[in-house]
Amino acid sequence: MGQEPRTLPPSPNWYCSRCSDAVPGGLFGFAARTSVFLVRVGPGADTIPGTPPFRVIGELVGHTEKVSGFTFCHHPGQYNLCATSSDDGTVKIWEVEAKTVVTEHALHQHTISALHWSPRVKDLIVSGDEKGVVFCYWLNRNDSQHLFIEPRTIFCLTCSPHHEDLVAIGYKDGIVVIIDISKKGEVMHRLRGHDDEIHSIAWCPLSGEDCLSINQEENSEEPEIPNGKVTAQTPVTKGCYLATGSKDQTIRIWSCSRGRGVMTLKLPFLKRRGGGVDPTVKERLWLTLHWPKDQPTQLVSSCFGGELLLWDLTQSWRRKYTLFSGSSEGQNHSRIVFNLCPLQTEEDKQLLLSISMDRDVKCWDMATLECCWTLPSLGGFAYSLAFSPVDTGCLAIGVGDGMIRVWNTLSIKNNYDVKNFWQGVKSKVTALCWHPTKEGCLAFGTDDGKVGLYDTYSNKPPQISSTYHKKTVYSLAWGPPVPAMALGEGDRPSLTLYSCGGEGIVLQHNPWKLSGEAFDINKLIRDTNSIKYKLPVHTEISWKADGKIMALGNEDGSIEIFKVPNLKLICTIQQHHKLVNTISWHHEHGSQPELSYLMASGSNNAVIYVHNLQTVIESNPESPVTITEPYRTLSGHTAKITSLAWSPHHDGRLVSASYDGTAQVWDTLQEEPLCNFRGHRGRLLCVAWSPLDPDCIYSGADDFCVYKWLTSMQEHSRPPQGKKSIELEKKRLSQPKPKPKKKKKPTLRVPVKQELCDGNEEESVKESLGPVENGVSDQETEEEAREPEPPCGVTSAVSKEPIICTPAALGFEKSKSTINNKVTLLKKDVPKEKPEALIKKRKARSMLPLSTSLDHRSKEELHQDCLVLATAKHSKGPSEDVSTDLEERFHLGLFTDRATLYRMIEVEGKSHLENGHPELFHQLMLWKGDLKGVLQTAAERGELTDNLVAMAPVAGYHVWVWAVEAFAKQLCFQDQYVKAASHLLSIHKVYEAVELLKSNHFYREAIAIAKARLRPEDPIIKDLYLSWGAILEKDGHYALAAKCYLGATSAYDAAKVLAKKGDAASLRTAAELASIVGENELSASLALRCAQELLLARNWVGAQEALQLHTSLKGQRLVFCLLELLSKHLEEKQLSEGKSSFSYNAWPTDSEGSFVERVTAVWKSTFSLDSPEQYQAAFQQLQKIKYPSATSNTPSKQLLLHICHDLTLAVLSQEAGSWDAAVEGLLRAVIRSYDSGNFTIMQEVHSAFLPQGCDHLRGKLGDHQGPTTPAFKSLKAFFIYGRLYEFWWSLSGPCPESSVWVRAAHRSKTSTEQSLEVDRVSPEETDPKASQPEPSRTPELDVRLIEEGEQMQNACKELLSEKHADLQNAQRTVAEVQETLGEMIRQHQKSQLCKSTANGPDKNEPEQEGESLSHPQNQCKEEKNEPVSLPELTKRLTEANERIAKLPESIKTWPFPDVLECCLILLHVGSQCPSFVTQEMQQQAQELLQKYGNTKVYKRHYQTLYT
Repeated sequence: MGQEPRTLPPSPNWYCSRCSDAVPGGLFGFAARTSVFLVRVGPGADTIPGTPPFRVIGELVGHTEKVSGFTFCHHPGQYNLCATSSDDGTVKIWEVEAKTVVTEHALHQHTISALHWSPRVKDLIVSGDEKGVVFCYWLNRNDSQHLFIEPRTIFCLTCSPHHEDLVAIGYKDGIVVIIDISKKGEVMHRLRGHDDEIHSIAWCPLSGEDCLSINQEENSEEPEIPNGKVTAQTPVTKGCYLATGSKDQTIRIWSCSRGRGVMTLKLPFLKRRGGGVDPTVKERLWLTLHWPKDQPTQLVSSCFGGELLLWDLTQSWRRKYTLFSGSSEGQNHSRIVFNLCPLQTEEDKQLLLSISMDRDVKCWDMATLECCWTLPSLGGFAYSLAFSPVDTGCLAIGVGDGMIRVWNTLSIKNNYDVKNFWQGVKSKVTALCWHPTKEGCLAFGTDDGKVGLYDTYSNKPPQISSTYHKKTVYSLAWGPPVPAMALGEGDRPSLTLYSCGGEGIVLQHNPWKLSGEAFDINKLIRDTNSIKYKLPVHTEISWKADGKIMALGNEDGSIEIFKVPNLKLICTIQQHHKLVNTISWHHEHGSQPELSYLMASGSNNAVIYVHNLQTVIESNPESPVTITEPYRTLSGHTAKITSLAWSPHHDGRLVSASYDGTAQVWDTLQEEPLCNFRGHRGRLLCVAWSPLDPDCIYSGADDFCVYKWLTSMQEHSRPPQGKKSIELEKKRLSQPKPKPKKKKKPTLRVPVKQELCDGNEEESVKESLGPVENGVSDQETEEEAREPEPPCGVTSAVSKEPIICTPAALGFEKSKSTINNKVTLLKKDVPKEKPEALIKKRKARSMLPLSTSLDHRSKEELHQDCLVLATAKHSKGPSEDVSTDLEERFHLGLFTDRATLYRMIEVEGKSHLENGHPELFHQLMLWKGDLKGVLQTAAERGELTDNLVAMAPVAGYHVWVWAVEAFAKQLCFQDQYVKAASHLLSIHKVYEAVELLKSNHFYREAIAIAKARLRPEDPIIKDLYLSWGAILEKDGHYALAAKCYLGATSAYDAAKVLAKKGDAASLRTAAELASIVGENELSASLALRCAQELLLARNWVGAQEALQLHTSLKGQRLVFCLLELLSKHLEEKQLSEGKSSFSYNAWPTDSEGSFVERVTAVWKSTFSLDSPEQYQAAFQQLQKIKYPSATSNTPSKQLLLHICHDLTLAVLSQEAGSWDAAVEGLLRAVIRSYDSGNFTIMQEVHSAFLPQGCDHLRGKLGDHQGPTTPAFKSLKAFFIYGRLYEFWWSLSGPCPESSVWVRAAHRSKTSTEQSLEVDRVSPEETDPKASQPEPSRTPELDVRLIEEGEQMQNACKELLSEKHADLQNAQRTVAEVQETLGEMIRQHQKSQLCKSTANGPDKNEPEQEGESLSHPQNQCKEEKNEPVSLPELTKRLTEANERIAKLPESIKTWPFPDVLECCLILLHVGSQCPSFVTQEMQQQAQELLQKYGNTKVYKRHYQTLYT
């Protein structure tokens, strides 16, 4: 018969991407509420042959909140390890066999939403949370890695089965990313296509992308895979396929090698077949996937209504799929499916397990696609159990998820043959009762008071009684009709249905006519027994099996015994002192017939009483008997008793269910505990003895479980008796005592036997909109039991009971209002009644508290009040004694004249003020009619309120205006400036309101009011704008400040403030704004600044666009154009600062012509410059702009711009035919590069603009003695100077000390020259072979060098200009003298400072500092070996200036290369290769050096060269 222990587990958790998993060998686990249930599948389940091979084998207990993720370790040898994640913030690693936690981590700060154990790395667990944080945890080394990829909610994640570092993550918004955890979570692919939640991610079981023939760019041939099976190992190639399922109703297949989608499957709409679902309820879609390991061309997915589909991926364009269980009806899930888990049994059978919203776990055979077996589960508390007396073995279960389960426990083929009934229920099922004789007739009651009848053999909806209970239905019973149902003999049913509800009423329903009104049996009881007093509140009803005796349990703990037909009260049992939860009569078919008179009862106390009512019933007393002694007492439980059941197989054997978390079997006759079941993790609510197996009992609890257990297999014989349990029981008993006043509350006088609409069960009356088969619409009913679940120990279950019964006691707890002040947990059991009571509880504060208190004095004082009042009312004239008495007894003013009443109000008002209740004083003054006085008093005390000010107009207009002004001042003191301004506006004080807001920096509000209420031309508005703009500008909020200035019609300021930030975007906006408002000059300058900023970022296109904003910048466009072409030219020659990847303007350029020709061609095509007049106009425009001379510190980009400006002027002059200006422009560009020390740029200018040298310019200039001749000579000299350096560098084997003398020579020069020299020598310095002798030169090279040398000799004659040498010598002398004078002044200042601080604590420091600063000068003196006096310096300076003055102006007009430097280079070249420099030229160079090289640097290096 299959009587091994069985479990009906809680429902798997909903809306989790991975809360179930399975490993080869047949172990399956699913998360349910706060734990994980383990199921053994296959031969290892040890089930009876012929029944489905699976068994619930245990539970992983440890989390305190809902488990959101569950995953096994899929590495051989580690199948016994698994990981769970929970809403409690932890990830736990478990050992399955021992059901213990190996380790855990709480790294996540937010709710964990995804979890997976890597299939490639045996100790890696990856988890993700709702804020997008991913943690990788390595179990063996207890190490973790934090990754934050996207700030989005993670819905699912799956580690790659092929690459140990790849993880695919799906997000709530439809994004899928593949990350590499070895690269700190670097995103390898971001897959976009879905536009809603990603529910599931499945990697293709084969690596590479050869297993599918998908029409992609390369038309790969279709592989031969018969029947979807892989016949040979597919070669591993780079990449892999990935499948994702989304709420957007599509499945997408992605190629990882390409990082994009290659196939999209749209879910089909299928006809719902036989699903038990309310069609009016729309549920959300969940799309989960499974990619079979041995069938890579097939994919399993869920569908809209719980169907499972097997997709054929080889024919994606045809959308070909096969429906699971296509041949048999009703095998599919009826609601959406959340998870699919493959499982390989010990016999290598390929199975697929699915969990669904319909609360079924189904197992599918992948070979046939048929359902092998179904494991039903519970989505709420198991409130009630009832075995059918007709259909033996049929067990009805009432569950808190709104469904009735009918379990055929005798089924041979299926251990879990369970049918669900949900239609018409729509609430928690709290009571069940089978008809004693009618097959399939099941009565049910719900927590919203509904009573109905189901025919379990049909699919019809139930019949519902038209009479509802006001509260939860606690119990149901079938019994004979009482006479009140006078329907005539023919129409009377043999049995009627009795229901007891939470409001304390027992109703009799006619099962033949449920639409008729049910009868309250209290009427019959009152009439039959002539009861005048109030009847007790009923909490339980039970009929004796023979139908002659009815027992009613009451809220006060009493049990009343009534006899048919008129319900005569024959006995009252006063044994329990708390609410009676359960009454059970012994069966009648025992070996001792007298035992049928035994009645067992349980209450909110932990003791069970058994009474033998044989004597009372048989004697049929005339008046009711009271019983106070029990027949048997069963003690042992430590918490309330919720259910009792007699064994139908034994005499006097009873099983009890208790809130202490255990079920106890008793031998009642011996008062002996036999065995104790402790398998539940919650409080037991119901128990039933199997009608067929004497050893088998079923129990249900608030842990969402129904257990079938065997009495013979229990280790314990009695309930746990821990010290903790006893202490908590005492605490529980003492809990309600401090609340005796509750007795007076009639609203609380209702039974709350089992207030099932508790905060712990989530499915409640609100669900009446949808089928409660699935709990609430989109939430998990597992959250129902929010109380902390007791761990396996029963003691802790008991210990938590007083705490967890908030806000309502659960199960068949029948607590009631405190009629006797001893009811356990009363306060927590009545959540529904309390609101009305609480509303009345809080009284308003009395307006006249002193008068009220005086009216509650002693009787003597009250009598004296009456006498004084009578004397005052009836005295004919004013009496002094009476007045004195009335003053003392001011409260009598309520009954005398107005003056006395005013005095009473005055006294009461002062009392209110002293006690800190000014609002009550104000109300009293209003009663008196003194509104003005109230306002004045309140204003003085700063206690004006909105209500008082609103009432002010009653006292007149002037009072109102005054009150508003006073209230505004008060509000200002309270920093409520905006509210104060609003009140000022109410009395039309607009200017005051605006000024108030402005002075407190509420500019936005002030402007809004001013614009709304004042004339547009009012100067206040402009002043507000300007004031606010100035503050915003100071704080750096430039854009908002600009808006203020625009509002004040100060557009110039708006443009200026926008440009303050100085970035390109701001400058461009400011330029456009200035242009719009007509500030052309400002617009042009801002556009130019913008272009210069963009130039720094090498944004050529943007710079040109900025310059286009203004026509006056056309000349600058030419400069920028030339700069761009030159930069491009330099970049092509790899001379600029590193190669740039910046985009240039797409200008058509001819690479064949010279650089100047290319520039003019672009100018002509782009800027339409083709006539001399246009060139001349552009020249005039640019000539006005002057840039400062360059130094060695000028930034390179700025230097290039300035050089290009000069070059542009040169080209424009050349095109306009003005060669004089062309030469000067070219010379200025060369001088700039020379001054900045950038020899490279200088040479590039020469090569680009003077490719053939300077000779062609002489013919263009005309007169040889014209004004331009000095400029031409200077230009030619610089050209030769550059050629001289290049010639020197072209010679092999330079002297090692060359770099030294060149660098040292510059110490006497300006910083510009120094930088220049270093730049010139840099090719030599950076050459690693510079100091090594070169190999012998080739003859060809010698010939070329000889030719160049001859040219150089002729050209260098122009460099050896004595006049220029004289000028430069004089200038150097002036600079040297000035430097020495400056140093002497600094030394003098230092010495004065030292003297002034000689007595100070830091006297040594300035001396040391002065000494170090004077060191260069000292060194200078050492070199000269003579001190330099001030007269000597003055004489030198005068002589030098006189020499400069005598030289002709043509020499001084333009700079010239350093003549002595050129002499040194020539002598150096001559020392290396004497043949290249003539003796005459060497002689001339030496003479110049001797004559003008009197400065120390030239002397030293001249000596170095010739020693």
